[in-house]
Amino acid sequence: MLSQLSIGIFVRSEKIASSAIELLNGERYSLTHIKSVADFLGFVKHNYHLDCLVCEVDGDGDGRSVLSKLQERSIFLPAVIFWPVVENGGVEAQLSESLEAAPSIGDASQEQSCTFFYHPAEVQLSIGRLNTIGESIDQAIAQFLKLSTPVPVNDQSATVDATAQLTAQSLLQLQQRRLAEKLRERLGYLGVYYKRNSQIFLRNLSGPEKQKFLDQLKSSYRNIVLDYFSEDSAVNNQIDEFVNLAFFADVPVTQLVEIHMELMDEFAKQLKLEGRSEEILLDYRLTLIDAIAHLCEMYRRSIPK
Repeated sequence: MLSQLSIGIFVRSEKIASSAIELLNGERYSLTHIKSVADFLGFVKHNYHLDCLVCEVDGDGDGRSVLSKLQERSIFLPAVIFWPVVENGGVEAQLSESLEAAPSIGDASQEQSCTFFYHPAEVQLSIGRLNTIGESIDQAIAQFLKLSTPVPVNDQSATVDATAQLTAQSLLQLQQRRLAEKLRERLGYLGVYYKRNSQIFLRNLSGPEKQKFLDQLKSSYRNIVLDYFSEDSAVNNQIDEFVNLAFFADVPVTQLVEIHMELMDEFAKQLKLEGRSEEILLDYRLTLIDAIAHLCEMYRRSIPK
């Protein structure tokens, strides 16, 4: 069987949830419906291959809370957002008409300011159009794969530092790549192109921002080294995240080698203090080769075919 699309549903209304599940029930989707905020956030965190979120925005309630927390954690996924049900006569219909009349986010420039709950590529769907949820998921995925930044350029606050922007963008592209690979298996999709913002390249950062980013990069690489020869498969995700950070900051390979050597020197000093041999550190050349190979693959993918 072709790989199913994994859909995470956070909808508190039993009526809407049951209708959505009924419409999506079939071989194409794998559905998970969770009502608790904590359980849903845990589910998203530990399911790297979740393909789309279906969420209900309920005023200032749990729906907005979930989306806000995902933003804070730089977790971005294709999303279909249901507007709240308004019982007051005619308001629902007016809301539906206004949404249909609004320009598609997929057709608009992402550099323009736009109203969204989660990210600019989300699909907002009125309850009256619930029967189009399947098409909306397809649209959400298509728009998400074209998303170049989680936040429109002129909405990026000056208070958001470069390291946070790089982290958000690298994690976005990581999820885009995973989704594109799944679609390639199903539909022969060719992949995504990587768009980088030169303003947050390492060489263009201020001194403090540059040091903060390099500290984060070194910390990420340290975790990879410590876990590299363990049986924990999560190290592959750690390498992907590390390489994405390096790629979007345009970090030169020589810098990665320098980080590796500094870390090996630290470990060598510790081994000497413990009276142990340093030869074990030679095995970690494989870690550096693996990271550089992943970075080379990122550059290969970034070239439009």
